[in-house]
Amino acid sequence: MAAPRVFVSHASEDKQRFVVRFAQRLRENGVDAWLDQWEMKPGDSLVDRIFEQGLKEAQAVIIVLSAVSVTKPWVREELNTSAVNRISRGLKIIPVVIDQCEIPVCLQATLWQRIDDLDHYDDAFQRILDAIFDRSTRPPLGKPPERLDDIPLALPSLTPTDQRVLSEVYQALLSDEFAYVSELRKVPALSALSVADIEESAQILEKQGYVRIDGYGDDTLLRLTTDGFRRFGEVGIPDYEATLNTLSGLIVNEGVTNNIQLAERSGQPQRIVNWMLDVLAAAEHLTLSKYGNGLWEIAYVAPSLKRALE
Repeated sequence: MAAPRVFVSHASEDKQRFVVRFAQRLRENGVDAWLDQWEMKPGDSLVDRIFEQGLKEAQAVIIVLSAVSVTKPWVREELNTSAVNRISRGLKIIPVVIDQCEIPVCLQATLWQRIDDLDHYDDAFQRILDAIFDRSTRPPLGKPPERLDDIPLALPSLTPTDQRVLSEVYQALLSDEFAYVSELRKVPALSALSVADIEESAQILEKQGYVRIDGYGDDTLLRLTTDGFRRFGEVGIPDYEATLNTLSGLIVNEGVTNNIQLAERSGQPQRIVNWMLDVLAAAEHLTLSKYGNGLWEIAYVAPSLKRALE
């Protein structure tokens, strides 16, 4: 990629105090800065070198505005030519103000960069480079916060808020025995809801058979029902059917007889295995014996489970 050509328009009085070192810094940072003292030799035509080569070939023009330069006819001519080129071929004009001075009228609608300390201006210089290279300093866009109506569930009888509460109850129950309303309020997706809002959704979920409720207020406890897990899982859990079939295959084809072995063999969380065993039991595909130590034994496998795998 060719280095951008930038014409530096200035008054000769500003060369030593600012312009030469500034143009050197531009070149050190990949900018092909055009400065008259580097480009012109004795006998050269001022008009040809400045207007036909310097300005004509530039992608951008830096106008160094000082108390002196704003009074110079040459700077004014270069500025006028740059203004015409900005309109005709999209030339970028970058005013750099190094003194308290009157800004030319044609630049007053252009954002300029002020430099107050001519020896220390790293931040200002970086902004000038960003303008030359058309480089944005905006931070990248992050992921927007989830809205209640962005969830991918499809449970027509529930509002988006109800569905989000149900989804977060499921997430909470993956690692705990109960979902507490006080903890649900801390979930970012539900942070805009009050306790009353969550309780209202919980009551709707209970009425429709998705959850069971214990207690009231911040201490309200929510648990998924077996049928609630099944209905939620069919639309809200990736690979729900595939996981159910994997577990059924382990039971029917490989004779796995308890929930702990099923979790180990399938690689699924114990809580999901237990929920799915309850789903199979509710469908009368098997019967379970549940023990206080967390062990669930499959006491009987019905022929219907084998048929369901075919």
